[in-house]
Amino acid sequence: MTMKTREQFTEYIHALQDTICRGLEQVDGKAKFVQDEWIRPEGGGGKTRVIADGAVFEKGGVNTSVVHGVLPVAMQQSFGVPESNFFACGLSLVIHPVNPFVPTVHANWRYFELYDKSGNKLDSWFGGGCDLTPYYLFEEDARHFHGTLKRVMDGFGADKYARHKKQCDEYFSNKHRGDEMRGIGGVFYDYLKPTEAEPEDMLIAFQKANGDAFLEAYLPIAEKRKDMAYGEREVEWQEVRRGRYVEFNLIHDRGTLFGLKTNGRTESILMSLPPRARWYYNYQPKPGSREEQMMQYYRPKDWV
Repeated sequence: MTMKTREQFTEYIHALQDTICRGLEQVDGKAKFVQDEWIRPEGGGGKTRVIADGAVFEKGGVNTSVVHGVLPVAMQQSFGVPESNFFACGLSLVIHPVNPFVPTVHANWRYFELYDKSGNKLDSWFGGGCDLTPYYLFEEDARHFHGTLKRVMDGFGADKYARHKKQCDEYFSNKHRGDEMRGIGGVFYDYLKPTEAEPEDMLIAFQKANGDAFLEAYLPIAEKRKDMAYGEREVEWQEVRRGRYVEFNLIHDRGTLFGLKTNGRTESILMSLPPRARWYYNYQPKPGSREEQMMQYYRPKDWV
């Protein structure tokens, strides 16, 4: 079962990478993804695919990685385990659009196994999620995004969406800024382990359903907003909020920290950062402005 799960999910993320890249290229109409394959000296490697300077997408990446080897000491301490070996595979994407009216989007779906020094499996789990970071919000877009994710999760249990939405709201939050969320959330889950009620094949199906829903959740929003007129004010606000995005990824994001601590490929890990961002000292949006109104949305809110 262990090898079957590893192989099945690895095959899936590579197929999903192809599907998502094709969908994004069709919407952009100009730029194409460029692939960079890399090898991790300690074991495994990945396929980094980057799109840049497009008509719709300023910078983005859709990356897969399949890595294995000795679990670094820092991660042993984090997991509370003795010297161990690990296997991890997953797809991670971040897309930063040109137009400030098109939201940034992030998603990942991953699988992890942990072994003792003799090769016996100690533990395994799935994790993932998808979240939206708009700079200017159209509530119909938020309802579409969250509604798509909810419909998928409802197929696996009526409680799934509410539980994983709450986890997303709590996780993608800049705690150092008073629990200000980086966007409007989505769904997030981690350490989903096989149980009698939810065996491994059900968790794989859950992962695939969520991955397959990504394009449906995001592309209609990008299509609808990509040609809206904007000016310097909107770009400035986009860059300020991108600064908050950078803060979260470098301070709080567990995936970024795991990748750097396990000698992952730095260029691929930091692909998530936007090409432009801005920080002002003690920045406050103008009272009564649309930018100030946006701040109310960077808090947990029920969309469906």
